[in-house]
Amino acid sequence: MKIDGTPYRSVWVDPIDGWSIRILDQTGLPWNLDILRLTSVREVAHAIRSMQVRGAPLIGAVAAYGMALSMRADTSADAMTATATALKATRPTAVNLAWAIDRMLTRLRSTRQADRLRVAYQEAALIADEDVAQNEAIGRHGMTLIAREAVRAGGRPINILTHCNAGWLATVDWGTALAPIYAAHDAGLPVHVWVDETRPRNQGAGLTAYELGKHGVPHTVIVDNAGGHLMQHGSVDLCIVGADRVTRTGDAANKIGTYLKALAAHDNGVPFWVAVPGTTIDWNVADGVRDIPIEERPATEVTTVTGRAMDGSVVTVRIAPSDSPAANPAFDVTPARLLTGLITERGICAATATGLLGLFPEQAPAQAG
Repeated sequence: MKIDGTPYRSVWVDPIDGWSIRILDQTGLPWNLDILRLTSVREVAHAIRSMQVRGAPLIGAVAAYGMALSMRADTSADAMTATATALKATRPTAVNLAWAIDRMLTRLRSTRQADRLRVAYQEAALIADEDVAQNEAIGRHGMTLIAREAVRAGGRPINILTHCNAGWLATVDWGTALAPIYAAHDAGLPVHVWVDETRPRNQGAGLTAYELGKHGVPHTVIVDNAGGHLMQHGSVDLCIVGADRVTRTGDAANKIGTYLKALAAHDNGVPFWVAVPGTTIDWNVADGVRDIPIEERPATEVTTVTGRAMDGSVVTVRIAPSDSPAANPAFDVTPARLLTGLITERGICAATATGLLGLFPEQAPAQAG
């Protein structure tokens, strides 16, 4: 995707030194476009934990490069295991993180120690490239849903509501929930996106609005609680969100507030779709509400807000009384019964075990076990 005409991915190897990792610091957006250079596992872990990079697919890709960086210091099996454990502990909810690290471990353990550094970079690059291809395919499949709504709309813009950020900034490129929107926009279909602000970190207002604007997609930022009102008045044609983990039965864990939007959509007959690559599906979990770990983030994310002051400076201010505690669950789980279906790189399916196995039949033995 492009920012002011310049193409970017969300993570890449520095073309000058050929080994350090470059990322866009998402904590600075939309006010500053800062490119960070990561040179160690410690820096990668900090980038993931502090949400300089975030979004399930991107976290996995950056963690894979973190494993590669670790090979520069120590290629032993013990070092690999220690690095994997440290990186997995940074964010507990997104399944792509553990998936990417386990894939790197499997590849490296079967590689001669003398070749591990080279192979690590090759495998991390492959994970990144596969993510781009998967998201582009999600865009193609999801665009058919928007095209169908366009026929019904008779030429007026299709109003799509999304929550949090599941665009290219949350992946290596294209995005998940936003990929169908970008594909539709690029194909000439009239679309308009309702962008939830997504408290407390405001990834919708700060990131989704930023990248939609840079790509020229019409959009409007709304407060999180406005979605139900818009649905009641026929102003939302469909909802598309991403997810950090989907169970084998179709439950979806996504940014806090997604569940409430799904309830409103269900009550108003608005289609509610979750767009995810196969790497986000956790085939070992059936009950999302009970078994998906929910990350608890710092209370300061709730009690403070960061923005640009009228003088142009970026400032953080407190919005709650100094003696008031705050809770900050970062995700919630939307039960499969509230979902219209899932959009994956292999196609569209019902949010059920049968629907998922129809697209991913190779997972059947794992479920049987």
